[in-house]
Amino acid sequence: MPPILQVNVDHVATLRQARQTIEPDPVDAALQAEQAGAQGITIHLREDRRHIQDRDLAVMRQMAQTRLNLEMGATDEMIEIACKVKPDMVTLVPEKREEVTTEGGLEVVSQVEFLKKQVSRLQAGGMEVSLFIDPEADQIKMSAQVGAQAVELHTGEYANAISEEARQTELSRLIQGSEEAYALGLQVNAGHGLTYFNIQPIAGLPYLNELNIGHSIVSRSIYVGMTQAVREMLELIRNA
Repeated sequence: MPPILQVNVDHVATLRQARQTIEPDPVDAALQAEQAGAQGITIHLREDRRHIQDRDLAVMRQMAQTRLNLEMGATDEMIEIACKVKPDMVTLVPEKREEVTTEGGLEVVSQVEFLKKQVSRLQAGGMEVSLFIDPEADQIKMSAQVGAQAVELHTGEYANAISEEARQTELSRLIQGSEEAYALGLQVNAGHGLTYFNIQPIAGLPYLNELNIGHSIVSRSIYVGMTQAVREMLELIRNA
């Protein structure tokens, strides 16, 4: 079976927030993505609320017909919000206000006890927990140690590789990371920087369960609409 597609609609909200208005609505975009065949929706509620707002999360929880994955920092504020709204999955990510987008994986090794506590709080609230990490053996091992059910392997280095040799090196790291995570009983997800042009090698990773893709699909939807943009990505994933 091919991996499922979770569509991240953050940047629909980015466009709305640029004018501080009510449109376009990321909830509408999410519903269109689901109708087109997406098996899940991802949103990132950032500390500075630069795109997704608390209202979006609350309405999305009510309206989403598939799986809702909430990306967030591992802060007490966000843990409390997640425990109130109860998405299907929470993906803990590193977060810096000055970054344009997430720049790397979560540092798990140096904060095992802290993350173990936060993961436990989320799971007690009935949510699955994934950690967004670089495909490194120690980060994968400690992700299992803190009790996460899944890891999302950071594909940014692969996506940003400037030569075929570098791309193949990063792909090899991701393959090895997938195998190591699976061997530890972790669900394997992947995402970041994935596009219509680089998706197929990633979609073929061993044991891959889920892909999180946002910016490229939202960008494509400007020209062809959300329904067609999602269908095109799904076709590439299925044919990988």
